[in-house]
Formats: sequence, structure tokens, C-alpha cells
Amino acid sequence: MSHYASYLEEIEARKAQGLHPKPIDSAELTAEIIAQIEDEGHEHRADSLNFFIYNTLPGTTAAAGVKAAFLKKIILGEAKVAEITPEFAFELLSHMKGGPSVEVLLDLALGEDADIAAQAAEVLKTQVFLYEADTARLKEAHEAGNAVATDLLHSYANAEFFTKLPDIEDEIQVVTYIAAEGDISTDLLSPGNQAHSRSDRELHGKCMIDEAAQKHIEELKLQHPDKRVMLIAEKGTMGVGSSRMSGVNNVALWTGKQASPYVPFVNYAPVVAGTNGISPIFLTTVGVTGGIGLDLKNWVKKVDADGNPILNNDGNPVLEQKYSVETGTVLKIDTKNRKLRDADGNELVDISSAFTPQKVEFMKAGSSYAIVFGKMLQSFAAETLGVEMPEVFAPSKEVSHEGQGLTAVEKIFNANARGTTPGKPLHAGSDVRVKVNIVGSQDTTGLMTSQELEAMAATVLSPSVDGAYQSGCHTASVWDAKAQANTPRLMAFMNKFGLVTARDPKGEYHAMTDVIHKVLNDITVDDWSIIIGGDSHTRMSKGVAFGADSGTVALALATGEAAMPIPESVKVTFKGEMADHMDFRDVVHATQQQMLKQCGDNVFQGRIIEVHIGTLLADQAFTFTDWTAEMKAKASICISEDETLIESLEIARDRIQIMIDKGMEHENGMLAKLVNIAERRIEEIRSGTKPALKPDDNAKYFAEVVVDLDAIVEPMIADPDVYNADVSKRYTHDTIRPISYYGAEKKVDLGFVGSCMVHKGDVKIVAHMLKNLEEETGKVEFKAPLVLSAPTYNIIDELKEEGDWEILQKYSGFEFDDLAPKATARTEYENILYLERPGCNLCMGNQEKAAKGDTVLATSTRLFQGRVVADAEDKKGESLLASTPVVVLSAILGRTPTLDEYKKAVKGINLTKFAPPQNVGQMGLSVHF
Repeated sequence: MSHYASYLEEIEARKAQGLHPKPIDSAELTAEIIAQIEDEGHEHRADSLNFFIYNTLPGTTAAAGVKAAFLKKIILGEAKVAEITPEFAFELLSHMKGGPSVEVLLDLALGEDADIAAQAAEVLKTQVFLYEADTARLKEAHEAGNAVATDLLHSYANAEFFTKLPDIEDEIQVVTYIAAEGDISTDLLSPGNQAHSRSDRELHGKCMIDEAAQKHIEELKLQHPDKRVMLIAEKGTMGVGSSRMSGVNNVALWTGKQASPYVPFVNYAPVVAGTNGISPIFLTTVGVTGGIGLDLKNWVKKVDADGNPILNNDGNPVLEQKYSVETGTVLKIDTKNRKLRDADGNELVDISSAFTPQKVEFMKAGSSYAIVFGKMLQSFAAETLGVEMPEVFAPSKEVSHEGQGLTAVEKIFNANARGTTPGKPLHAGSDVRVKVNIVGSQDTTGLMTSQELEAMAATVLSPSVDGAYQSGCHTASVWDAKAQANTPRLMAFMNKFGLVTARDPKGEYHAMTDVIHKVLNDITVDDWSIIIGGDSHTRMSKGVAFGADSGTVALALATGEAAMPIPESVKVTFKGEMADHMDFRDVVHATQQQMLKQCGDNVFQGRIIEVHIGTLLADQAFTFTDWTAEMKAKASICISEDETLIESLEIARDRIQIMIDKGMEHENGMLAKLVNIAERRIEEIRSGTKPALKPDDNAKYFAEVVVDLDAIVEPMIADPDVYNADVSKRYTHDTIRPISYYGAEKKVDLGFVGSCMVHKGDVKIVAHMLKNLEEETGKVEFKAPLVLSAPTYNIIDELKEEGDWEILQKYSGFEFDDLAPKATARTEYENILYLERPGCNLCMGNQEKAAKGDTVLATSTRLFQGRVVADAEDKKGESLLASTPVVVLSAILGRTPTLDEYKKAVKGINLTKFAPPQNVGQMGLSVHF
């Protein structure tokens, strides 16, 4: 069967789903379509023309290469197509965004036909996605006296690709649509269980919210054709939980503008808003698409005569509405004066933060990385011409306070800054381009990242990146038809691009499904590193890490850079002593709880948490940094003692060596390079030439939180509080309750120990608890299923050497087998222990899930509605979060335990211990790593 015939079959299958033909990325199919276009009598010629013009993907896709070559032939007169004139061919090339299209345009611009060269140059002046091979050709031609090349360089030096774009409108009219009340997880916009379809934008768009919402949005667009629909989180924050480019893509698909008439289902410029603004990592994603994110502040705390907040019976502030944004409300965004106004023009709220000069540039250019590439192109052109670069773009904001020290994040940003004033220390609020050391791509967003790389015409990893890894953990649970179709293709693309990949496209090493955050934590071998990862839980305990959307990840991979303001920091220190029966996970819960009590509001939101962790090794400290995503922090930094950091780096170095021994080294020698960086950093610390990262004594913080360890007397649970009368209080991570709150009466239907929140010590705790309980009672009987998913294969290997895995095998009723992976997701669970494959498992919610309506107690981070467990018709699903020992004991009991039951169960077990850094002389390191 021909490629075209297969495509027609696929089209018919998609029609049944209400879908249009899938955009074409295949070179073979494109070549066949071109042959049918050239055959004027072909029965499929008209459709082939349509597919060629309107349905072929741009950038560096295989299809784009074939399309660009044919358009070149038309321009040169080597092929004639009545419907595609040379002028139209140039227009089509102008929408193809780099790669083969730029190569063709350069061929024409530097060619011998002056008329064609002039036309090609005019198109090139609108392009920004030029890479070294492209700019090298321009430089060579300019130096050889080519006038067209010189003219192009002058255009680039003046940034005409940006200055000639239309400015954003002075006023944007919107009509509101309330997507939900309370915090809106990106799962609502792009459900995890639909991750397999994210690279098929039209298909994935059908999963946004629900059909009723999609219909309502379409009705609003028909009723208000001159307005844009603004998606709102009423009484909450928009986009919590993850960056999720697919969520922004879906919002743009339903409410945004089409990026190009010749590229289907790629929209940009969505408008989103929340009563409490936009989650920091999601806001970055909005900027990638040139969108607008507003902090509405339409509900405010009600205060008494003295200005103190009035509290309700639950102790929560009573909110009162400042202005209404109910669905269908017409509002005006005054971009000139940066105000949100009602339909009559009355000011409602200041929105200056949404319209900084940099964000306005993103909106004008249609994306943040068009600006990044544009600045790089302008710098190249000015340098090549030997001229001073005109100030076209908004100057980077440089905030420097004389005599003020630097926080840890300020130190890292200053050390990695590019293009800033030499010798000028920069403080929070400064806009900075920074070198990115480590980049991570995960498998449910990876295909989108590969599409972004193709769209920006990138073909190879930036040489300035120290380490880059493509995971397979989010689809580790089930090797189903969707995973088999998507994962090998993703791994092959990323491996070719230059990343170390979890699965070997060549089949020479065993497939790894290790949790991405754990791998990134291991390959981060310098505490001065900046890490970018395609997941909100990219939160390392060495360096500073930022969860990001697939576009920002692609940009970091292609350029080795990221651009962002230096965030403010909140300093977290500890006092008191941790009780013997408590686990470090409870310290994490207590930090959230005590911060809210001390500060009233969540001071962590949008800021760096600088946690003074002292003698806690990187694996265990990661439990804290990982949770900071749910604290709505932008990132976290761990301040460690020198010897602790050395030991953490030695562990990381040895684990990288294991990756090399397993055959995972890339041909570019990346892993060996990381081993050398680790050894160099260890020597720097040992010699005292560059001690472990610490803030200056006179650094300034937005707030300081002191966690009282003495106040942590019993294990705690983060509760989604699914029946709270105030819907805005449901599914947040702010409701932290002691186990005694439940009176040993809270039924638990399933326990889950796994995800990135657990380390080797947690798995050892499970083994030792089971062993202890058998010695005490003669047997271990589960009254609820217990699912255990170790974070990495290395951890399992270490547990096998130490004898713990054998204990777990003894009590398990199921153990994963990589030689026979599950082909279908588990839908029912027995009351046994399941030893599942390393990976995200239930925490991701895209493959495995608890039964609908279950009450799940888990070590993970996700308590959002529908993530780990969906609602049943008669009962809401609940995902409660706790420490490993609480989860294990609750699965055995089938309910939450009493404090006495808990203390007996953990007696004699090495839980994850912690003491404040000032007590370093009185304690040793935890036995777990």
C-alpha cells in the first residue's frame, strides 16, 4: 500500500473521531503528494495540493525538508505548479520557521539570480531561527563581498525581524469563562491519562476540561466574535501542579489565535487568569506562547475595624468579592496603562506584572523563544559587521543594592549570568540570561519537546550543556500499544540530538525507567548548577532547578540558556530536636503548616525556598525540594555542610559510573564529563578553594520561616479535604492534619509507596516494617493493597546487595518482570504487596490508577482531583499524602493508625532523621542514601 493510501485510511479513521487529517511529518508521504501534484490529471491532485500547502509540518521535520526542496524548484523554474507561484512559494517558505527552509532561502539569497536573491533576502529578514551553519554561511558571504549577505546582516543587527512586527493592541477585549473554582491543576487542562496524545494537538485538545466546557467556550466566541475568551481560576491559582505545555496548547487551541494559516492546530496568545494569579512555572509556559497571564485579585480578605482578617469557623479568612468575573462578563485589558477595566472602562485592578517590557516583547513576537533567538541573531550580526548593537529590545533589568549580600540563588544566577554588566552584583528582580548546566526531558512531554526542537530548527544539543537526559519513567508502568508507538520514536530522536536516554534506541543496554528527578539529582554534580526540566518536580537538592514546559526545555537543549528574573527567596531554618518516631517527610509537612501559621499567606508562592538542611544527604534532602513544587514555590535550594555535600557528590559520581557501566554513555562522552566535573567539585570543597554554596550573612530575604521540630509530635497527612464547603480549599496542599485527627477511623482502600518523593531509605523502611510486624504477630496480612515502586534500578540493585529486596519479595504477591512488562493497566487490586517497576506509577495517573472513589494514602505529591484516583458516582476519590511508615501501616490496618500503633510499628527502624545544622556536632548522617 502506498503512503498516500495509508494516509487516506487514517483520515477516515480520524473522521469517526470528529478529527481532521493529521498534520504530515513524513518525507515519504510528502514526496508522494508532490508527485501527485505534478501529475495534472491525478485524481487526488486537488487534495494533495491542500495537504502540501496547509497540512505539512514546518521546522526540521522530514516533511519540511522535502517541501522546502520542492518550493525551491518552483522558485527556480525547475517545476511549475499553477496554484503555487514563485511569490507564493516564498510566502510558504516564510512560514516554515528555519531548518531546511532557511537553507533553501540562503541558497537563493546567495545565488546568482539577483531578482530571486532580493526576494529571498526579504523573506530571510523576517526569520530568527538561524543556527551556526546558517550564520557561518552569511558571515563567509559577507566577508567575500556579497552585498545581499551584508544587507541581511545590517537588517539583523537592527533587529528588523522584531521592529517591523505590529505592536500589541492598546486594548484587548475579553469575555470570561470560569473553568473551575479553587486552584486549577494543569490536569484539568491536559489530563495525565491522555499524555499519549499530546503530540497530536487536535486530538489532545478534545480532553481539555470536558465537552460541555468546550461547547460553552465556542458559544462565547460566537456571541463575542471581536473578543478573546479568558480562562479563569475563580478563588484560586491557575495552572498549579506542573508547567504542562500541552495545557497551554489546549487553552490556545480553544481560545487563542492561529499562528500560521499554513500550519494547523498550532495556536498562540491564550489569555488566562486566576484570583490568586498564575502558578510560576505555568506562567513561564504562557510566555512561551506569547500569552497573557493575569492576577485578578477579585476576592480579598474581609477585615475588621482594626484591619485584621475575619476568620470563619475553620480558622480560614473570610473572602469578599471585589468585582465579578462570572462567565460571560466582558472586560477590557488596557495594555497601555496596564489596567484591567470593566466594560465601561472603570479600573478594576492593576495588572502591571503581566505587562513588563519583556513580557510585552514575548506577546509582540508570538513567543518567548523567538525573542531569545532574535537577540542571539542580532548579537551575531552586530559582531560580524563590527558595529555597536542598537538597543532594540527592552534592556535587562539590573537590580543591585550596594552593601547588600547575596542569597544562594542570587549567587548562582550571578555566577551563570550572560550579557550582564561586568562586576555588578545582581539581586532579586533582575532579568538575567543564564547558562543552563543540566536539562531533563520526560517521556509524556518529550514528544512535544521534540516537536518544539523541530519547530525551532534545532538539530544538536548545545555544547555548553553539561548533562541532558531523556526519561522513560512516566510511561514505565504499562508497555501498551501507545507506549510502544511513542517511546522508541522519542528515544531515537533525543539520542540522535545528543541526550543520554533511558531506553537505548539501538537496543544495546537494558531499558531504564528510573524516575527522571532522581536521575537529574544524581547527574547534578555541582551545587552552583542551574537545571531545567520538563516537569514541575524538577527540584534538585544540589544547585537550583526549575520545572519548565516542553518549549523552555527545547530552548535550553538547543541554546544552553534560559532567561528569567532572579527570584526572591524565603529562608527556612530549623530549631529543636526531631522525635525518634518521626520521619523527615513530617518535617516537610510541618514546614508548610508552620509557614502558613507564621505568615498568614503562602510566602513560598513564586519564590525560592532556601532551606538550611546541613547534614542531610542529597537523596533525603530531595524529599524537601520535591515538595516545594506543591508549596507553589518557584524552586528550592539546599544549604549543606561541606562534608555532607562531598558525600552526596561521591554517591552521585558513583551512580553516574554505574550508568556508564550499564552502557548508557552517549557517543559525545557526556557521562564521563559529568564524572570529571564531580571529582573536580569534590576537590574544590576538600581543598577549601571553593566551599559548599552558602548565602552571604547580610543577604536579604522576602521572609524567614523557622520550623520548630519540637512541635512535630505525630505523623501528619496532607489532605485534599474533598468535602470542604469552600471549594477553593479543596485539592490544595495547605490542609495538613495529624493522624489523630482521623481517630483511627479513616478507611484506606490502597497504599502507594513510590514516586520521586521516596529514596532508598524509604524502601528499606517498608522491608523492615514488614519483618518487624511478622516477628510481632507471626504474619503480615494486608487489609488494603500496597503498591511499591522504587525510584531507580540502582536502588533496587543496592537493596538486593543489602538483603532488603529479598524481604520484600517474600511478602509480595506481584513482582515486575522487565522481560514481560504489563501490556494493560491494572484496574483492580488485591490486598497484597505489589512490587512495581521503577517509575512514576500511580503518581502520574496516566497508566495505573486506583479504583474510582478509593481513598488512597500515598507518599507521592499529587492530591489533585482525578490524578491518582478518579471520583466514583457515589463517592469522591481521595489522594492523601503521608510518610512511608504511615502508608505501610495504613495498608496493613486498612485504616489510618493511632499514634500508639504507629510508634510500635516503627520502633527500632531507622527513619529518615534530621537535625538543624547548628547541631551538626551532636549527630551523624542518616544511614539511608
